Amino acid sequence: MKAYMVFDIGGTYIKYAVMDKEGKKLEKGKFPTPTEGLEVFLQEISNVVKEYSNSYNLQGIAVSSPGAVDVNTGYIGGASAIPFIHGVCMSRLLIERTGLQVAIENDANCAALAEGWLGAAKGTNYYICIVIGTGIGGSIVLNHSILRGANLHGGEFGYMIMGAPLTDPLQETWSKSASTNALIKEVESKKSLADGTLDGEEVFRLAFSGDHVVQESISHFYKKLAIGIYNLKYALDPEKILIGGGISKRREVIDGINQELKLLKDDISTLTIEVEACQFENDANLIGALYHFLRVFDKTSI
Repeated sequence: MKAYMVFDIGGTYIKYAVMDKEGKKLEKGKFPTPTEGLEVFLQEISNVVKEYSNSYNLQGIAVSSPGAVDVNTGYIGGASAIPFIHGVCMSRLLIERTGLQVAIENDANCAALAEGWLGAAKGTNYYICIVIGTGIGGSIVLNHSILRGANLHGGEFGYMIMGAPLTDPLQETWSKSASTNALIKEVESKKSLADGTLDGEEVFRLAFSGDHVVQESISHFYKKLAIGIYNLKYALDPEKILIGGGISKRREVIDGINQELKLLKDDISTLTIEVEACQFENDANLIGALYHFLRVFDKTSI
């Protein structure tokens, strides 16, 4: 049976799946991301490919990877929690090990492509995904392709400067002021808690329990996100704006952002701005990596 081997490289685990052309998982698994270095990493990947090549007619390998991925060369630049994957032509190394075609794409871009293929942006030609987590990142998708930019930094929304003092503007980037991590740090500071005491789940639990200090911080969080989204809408004017990251699973977050966006509309504003949650969570990178592979090697299939 024809199938595709798909990997999602994460800092803790490497998830994998054997998938068909429609994005259905036929097999799946994961293993701890090797810490010993590139050679062990390549061997672990090769072992998985070899295991499933006996049962499936594998057409190639699709990879979702952190870092600044050059999709034309397979070279992974930038930095991540897995230093040894950077500065090498990963696609060439995997081709040499497996003999299969390889296509690699950045993980945030994979998540965005998954939404356009089978998820919340299906049937949409022009949309952006904003991923909210430790920082803020994302992707711009136009005609089913990633808008990468001259330096592969298209969609790096978190670097936008948001209402900062002119004396030190870089202290108020969107990532530093409106990420989930920023919310957590603000609450810890207001409640005189040690750094690392809370996580996102605990912050929202405190809000639900009636903690007015936390509720105020969350309100500020929504407002800061809405301001950045407002700017992106007027700068890029996408058909849809999707919110991803673990926090997007909370319906109240999407509702809170949309409420703040409504409040930003006045007589001068000409656009109605709303956001939606991404449909896919844990499988988004796998689905998007497969879509990218099919676009590269099987252009007539999708």
